[in-house]
Amino acid sequence: MKWDFFHKAALPLTLLLAACGSETAKDAPAQDHAEGEDHAGEGRITLSDDQIAAASIQLERPSVGGTATIELPATIDGDPQGTQVVSAAIGGRVVALHRNLGESVQRGQTLAVIESREAALLKGEVEASRARLALANSNLAREQRLFVQRVSPEQDLIAARTAATEARIAYTQARQQVAATGSGGGGLNRLGVIAPISGQVIGRSVVLGQTVAADAELYRIANLSSVSLSLNLQPADAGRVKPGASITVTAPGRQGGARIRFVSPALDRDTRLVPVIATLDNRAGQWRVGEPVTASVTLSGSGGDGAVRVPSTAVQTVEGRTVLFVRTRTGFNAVPVVVGDRSGAFVIVKSGLSGREQIATVNSFTLKAELGKGEASHEDH
Repeated sequence: MKWDFFHKAALPLTLLLAACGSETAKDAPAQDHAEGEDHAGEGRITLSDDQIAAASIQLERPSVGGTATIELPATIDGDPQGTQVVSAAIGGRVVALHRNLGESVQRGQTLAVIESREAALLKGEVEASRARLALANSNLAREQRLFVQRVSPEQDLIAARTAATEARIAYTQARQQVAATGSGGGGLNRLGVIAPISGQVIGRSVVLGQTVAADAELYRIANLSSVSLSLNLQPADAGRVKPGASITVTAPGRQGGARIRFVSPALDRDTRLVPVIATLDNRAGQWRVGEPVTASVTLSGSGGDGAVRVPSTAVQTVEGRTVLFVRTRTGFNAVPVVVGDRSGAFVIVKSGLSGREQIATVNSFTLKAELGKGEASHEDH
């Protein structure tokens, strides 16, 4: 069936309520007549004000201005720069765990204690090197007195000074080795694993009594005052998104703003999409790592301040054509338009509207259905 734009389609009585079906069409406001009649000769539907109200059709004027956005699924991730894995520097048995999942921790606090023979050796070397340093300093002080009294030669003083320096270096090295593996622990054979950053415990991989190897992960800590937003764009859209562009993040009962930090120059091998990372403020603690959200990404080059936008509910497709139902004196005209990007709950109209018309928004699909029925009735005759 071909759509004849030059004939009127009468709305069946099943749609028009009996109370208003026999009424004559009432004039729309004078300003609306001029805009609607600009499209005269296209597919028409005759309908009065009362009949429009009975069919629950709502009218609205297009919005002019604004940028386009696209809505995409996204995931909240921990900020890579604010997340750190806490590992065991030495192998041994876990004898204490001081933090659980979700608890806050300050930098330098002890997270766990590991009991190990290696810990005993490291701490023992610290004590031995401290004793050697004390002895070397004592010998140096004695040689300095003897040298002043001209009892001991300068050669002995130099040797004592060298021995004291070497002992100091050995002691410092032993302490640094212990510091690299942990601190404290409460015993010669125990070392405490400390938090390298302040944040919140988001992962714990061990239990009490477990034997762990060196470099085994014990905890994962994240500073969640700022989180990352991970999403993927089509290559065509990625070219219209730059670092610094704004994103509106929504989840049930929450909304926030993010800024794009990174747009990948390469496609993901598996998805063939462009990975994008944004930064989202989370000082209020309302976003959780791993949470799925919806991201509305602002696109550049979408018409700018002169763009005409209509609610997405106003856009209908009739026989392959995208149309809007524009109010006229006697009802509506189905006006073909060319649409572009989405802008939230709106669609950008590239051509076909001036922006001053009144269009059917809510229940515009009813007009589409009735237009089709009217054309079928016309062809039957």
